[in-house]
Amino acid sequence: MATETALPDMAKLKIAGVWTGVLELQLESWTLTMLRDEVARRSGKSSNCINLICGGKILKDGGGVQNLQQLGLKNNSKVLATATSSDQGKAVIDEEAAHADRSSKLARIRAAAESLAQRHAHGLLPLEDFNLELEDQSGQKVNFGSENNQRAVMMGLMLHETAKGLIRKQKYNDALDVLSMAEEAFSLCDSKTIEMIDNVPILELDIVWCYFLLRDISCLSMAGVHLAKAREGFKRSHGTDNMRFRLLQAGRPVELALYLRLELLEGIVAYYKGSLEESHKSLSAAKSKYDQLQVPDEALSLLMNMGYKQQEAKRALRMSGQNIQSAVDFLVEERAKKARRNQENVRRKDEIMEQKKFGMTPMNKPVSIHRLNELASLGFERYLAAEALRLNENDTQKALDILTDPEKNCCLQQKIDSRKRTRHHRQAPAANAPGETSNASDNPTTETAMLDMANEGDKLNNDAASSPHMSSLPAAAMHERDEKMEEELAKGLKGDSFADYDLEISKEGEAIAEDL
Repeated sequence: MATETALPDMAKLKIAGVWTGVLELQLESWTLTMLRDEVARRSGKSSNCINLICGGKILKDGGGVQNLQQLGLKNNSKVLATATSSDQGKAVIDEEAAHADRSSKLARIRAAAESLAQRHAHGLLPLEDFNLELEDQSGQKVNFGSENNQRAVMMGLMLHETAKGLIRKQKYNDALDVLSMAEEAFSLCDSKTIEMIDNVPILELDIVWCYFLLRDISCLSMAGVHLAKAREGFKRSHGTDNMRFRLLQAGRPVELALYLRLELLEGIVAYYKGSLEESHKSLSAAKSKYDQLQVPDEALSLLMNMGYKQQEAKRALRMSGQNIQSAVDFLVEERAKKARRNQENVRRKDEIMEQKKFGMTPMNKPVSIHRLNELASLGFERYLAAEALRLNENDTQKALDILTDPEKNCCLQQKIDSRKRTRHHRQAPAANAPGETSNASDNPTTETAMLDMANEGDKLNNDAASSPHMSSLPAAAMHERDEKMEEELAKGLKGDSFADYDLEISKEGEAIAEDL
């Protein structure tokens, strides 16, 4: 006897979007893929580009095993069908990749700045072909006390310079991230030290300048906070009415462009906060400074006829209030400082080359040339004094104890001679090979060029320091250096003490004219 099987009821789905109509189908037997293919066929789109939304949620089939009923669709359910661009998925992937690349580069910048600062902050010459030092506007070396302070200031300055480079490349969002890292680095420095310098208020000003260049009104409240910090910082470091700063600059108005930018940004922030009178006052003050910074063609031509380049002549006139005699004095001083700096760089490079001969201390620091010179001035052989300093972490007194004790001095000399003989025997086979000659020197000072055993564990006696284990080395020495990024950061440090004050003010001029 034949039996009848009941067929599933047909349901209606109301489709809207890329195709509008009603589909009759069996919810128990249809899958999401089948529905998507049907909508794509009727709309003339690719099924890969179709998204189906029901009840405010994008429908997902969870591997294609669930039917439409299990996905929550019912008779007369309304389904919105949307089509996405075939390139949209690729664009999302590219954006994620760009974000990951940007995050990676920012992390590299931070790590490289930290590594450089750690190696250069202790006041010893580093074992590399350049040396980072802190100078004031007059070119004099500045020491900020403790090694931690030196490191924090160096790191902050390097990151700030990197951010300024990004601003010049119009990468304002990246610049803001690096400025934030620089601000954090400066915050690790002693507050009394920070109050002595104007680098931090300049950094606060640069943060708001990035907001302005991005035209980001959402940062308005933070802009006001940063500008207030900048204003207060300038007051502390420059003095009331900039008298302290002007005194250091022989009375020249070097800071005009800096305050022009500050007052422009203060005026813009005041305007958007509804303080129109305060805004007009700040913008008018900025306009006055802008007019003072305009260089007359006659004065510029006169200085250029004297042999000065256009850019340096412009800078001199701006920083001298358009006074030609003061501008000439400024140019002469700058050239003299540059010549002294070049001579100093040559001397320092020679010292670095010599320092490389002496290897590293047990704590992975180079031998102090300054302390070596002190010991050499007392009549001790340089190679011997260098080895005593190296073994004792540049402690002059401990090195002196070894050098002045006949027994310890003799022991130190024997160790150096022993290493010399070992190297001589090791190099002899290669030196005596056919067609080759030996370049080995008998000069002990030359031989100490090979003293690179920074973790030597031998002791001279109970008073001589032994090398610690590798695990006690500084963290930066334990990890592989990012030399490419370090070199990039180092190149950005031009040693131009007036770069922060010699601003290109064309954008400021346009903004003042527009806002006033």
